[in-house]
Amino acid sequence: MSILDKTSTRAPKELEKETLKEETKSNACKIHELQKILYAQSKYSLLIILQGLDASGKDGLVSKVFSGINPLGCFVKAFKKPTEEELDHDFLWRVHQYVPSKGMIHIFNRSHYEDVLVPRVEKYASMDVIKKRYDHINHFEDLLKDSGTTILKFYLHISREEQLQRLEERKTDPKKFWKHNDGDWETSKKWDEYMAAYEDIFKHCSATPWTIVPADQNWYKEYLVAKTIKEAIEKMDLKFPEKKTLGLKF
Repeated sequence: MSILDKTSTRAPKELEKETLKEETKSNACKIHELQKILYAQSKYSLLIILQGLDASGKDGLVSKVFSGINPLGCFVKAFKKPTEEELDHDFLWRVHQYVPSKGMIHIFNRSHYEDVLVPRVEKYASMDVIKKRYDHINHFEDLLKDSGTTILKFYLHISREEQLQRLEERKTDPKKFWKHNDGDWETSKKWDEYMAAYEDIFKHCSATPWTIVPADQNWYKEYLVAKTIKEAIEKMDLKFPEKKTLGLKF
């Protein structure tokens, strides 16, 4: 049985929704406080990678968990279809320029993993090319970690039934019309191919581990992601810089 088949897309029944929503607020506040020190110290950085199928809730997650973050210390990059210029370079070129500098939190809404998903499913690249890209991704992430960047990788695990319901809402709910894209429906038809591609990603690119996040219920998804981020930042050796004194030389 595959990793995703073994993982539920919903919260355990014994958990209380309102309790966890309050914990999410608390964790978000803690992230906000820790981010101040991270930014001031300017020694470490954090890269958060969000992957998931269409309608898995990546945008909403960013809005909910990072609503209180100081914009000076946080940056969100959504990776879409590569431009002609980006296609003229190696596949990591467009990604590397957006990794966080010291003191920063960067969030990738989709990421370099799209380059071993879409080209594989749509047959733009051979499996030999895809397998080489796995190695390049692992080396790339090792480079970032060696440079003081903590990497957190989240896969938002939505069920097929929930995805179809959310895609339908984009056609019927006026507040969600702007999210509708006919291409999402075509991609949804290739569900099994994308699941197989993700399973290989988990198999070959997990030196930096993935967190599989049940995503059918937003409140549980937000809770798990906020908790994981808070705990990761707490493990950093964070401290405000010492007071600088002006030394006069004669």
